Amino acid sequence: MRGTAVLGSAGTLIAGALVAGALAAPAAQADSGGQVRDAEAVGVAVAAAQAARTGIDWKDCPADWGLEKPIQCGWVTVPVDYAKPHGKKIKIAVDRIAATGTPAERQGALVYNPGGPGGSGLRFPRRVTTQNKIWANTARAYDFVGFDPRGVGKSAPISCVDPTEFVKGPKPDPVPDSEADKLAQRRHAAAYAKGCAEKSGDILPHINTRNTARDLDVVRAALGEKKLNFVGVSYGTYLGAVYGTLFPTHVRRMVLDSVVNPSTRKIWYEANLDQDIAFEGRLEDWMTWVARHDAAFHLGDTLAEVRQQWETLRAAAKKEPLGGKVGPAELIGFFQNAPYYDSMWVPVAEAWSAYAAGDPQPLIDAAAADLTDTAGNIAAENGNAVYTAVECADAPWPTQWKKWDRDNSRLHERYPFMTWANAWMNLPCATWSTPRQEPTRVRTGKGLPPVLITQAERDAATPYSGAVELHKRFKGSRLITEKDAGSHGITNLVNPCLNGRVETYLLTGALDARDVTCAPHATPQP
Repeated sequence: MRGTAVLGSAGTLIAGALVAGALAAPAAQADSGGQVRDAEAVGVAVAAAQAARTGIDWKDCPADWGLEKPIQCGWVTVPVDYAKPHGKKIKIAVDRIAATGTPAERQGALVYNPGGPGGSGLRFPRRVTTQNKIWANTARAYDFVGFDPRGVGKSAPISCVDPTEFVKGPKPDPVPDSEADKLAQRRHAAAYAKGCAEKSGDILPHINTRNTARDLDVVRAALGEKKLNFVGVSYGTYLGAVYGTLFPTHVRRMVLDSVVNPSTRKIWYEANLDQDIAFEGRLEDWMTWVARHDAAFHLGDTLAEVRQQWETLRAAAKKEPLGGKVGPAELIGFFQNAPYYDSMWVPVAEAWSAYAAGDPQPLIDAAAADLTDTAGNIAAENGNAVYTAVECADAPWPTQWKKWDRDNSRLHERYPFMTWANAWMNLPCATWSTPRQEPTRVRTGKGLPPVLITQAERDAATPYSGAVELHKRFKGSRLITEKDAGSHGITNLVNPCLNGRVETYLLTGALDARDVTCAPHATPQP
């Protein structure tokens, strides 16, 4: 799950009987209100059976996809509406790289989702071509498979606004000074929601997590896999949790890293409020580290001094945007990278340090939008559109401004870094045009195998309580906690305590007899 600085900144007919086994029609699924969803359950079976018959026509990837050989690309056809499997179709973009080991070592396909909602998974096979050592042994056993979820990238992409206008800065300061500021942001959010309806139209009501999970099952069938091996990070954990709930007997191995809280009470409004609190804590972790390395950054040798430097910078950019491009909204967008990822601690601190020393250009270059990056700006706008569409559709949202105002005003008093920025990011959901679902009741269905959950204790984007909640809901799961750490997406960080256990699980299915606590990965150094 991702937070962003402020809205608009830097997202066939089948003939004959269904095949037995993995392609047989699953039992009718119950939605969160208890109603049986026969039509959609049958629709998935129809689409999966067709995909299994058709397979995937793998070819060299288009040159402009940026995926080098021997990665191959292809398409999987899915219905827009699973209740109407013979109706309108879209194509899901997929890619793969073959397992690097012997035929005897191969265990099938490992499918990956990096999060979002709105993230593309197509770069996952590059963990092999770039020789990522953490994943080298796993790559011997599995084809690494990525995909663009529906609405994302190459898979029937949706849009809400012009990409150049979406990224252009400076945006208004997300922290309101007056009721007039709040009204302007409310109007902007409503206009964004209206733009999504106008530009994305017919497919918009069908962009949600349950349909993406259904697509994932069709991809599984198209790959020729009886059961799914899956790694989901961030929002990918919620996608995995929903998939495991809808298709428990179709899961073989599942790793869920940096967990979205799957409680029906949390999805999605409350989850975003929890995120605001966690970001404040992780921001202070980073600023404490900056203070400890004052000899390198010269931003103050106490947390209070570094925090005051932030307030001074923010005020200066509000008064006169840096380079005419970077105001408080853009600063939040850049600085939130540090609470998100430890790998960004040094780059953000260095750009900030240069500014404090009298050279604002590195900070401007890092925080301002590049209006010449057409492809990047299209991807950013598309990612935000999918993020909004999925979260707005997955669950009911408050429609009364009084509740938004009360909750965010209260939180801002103690957690000012992200609260209002996150509120405006999600406010389009208050006026969303398409029907809302009741959230999926994530739970252990018959046949679900043990799932491996990994989580940093101080993760800002997906607070630790989410991992605990999913661990309770998926019986037999194991939770690996990275103690005193807070980077988001920890399965791609070097930590032998964690890496070895993830690898062992994916290669053998073996889990520890009880939950495990690991020491943190190495702290960044200036």
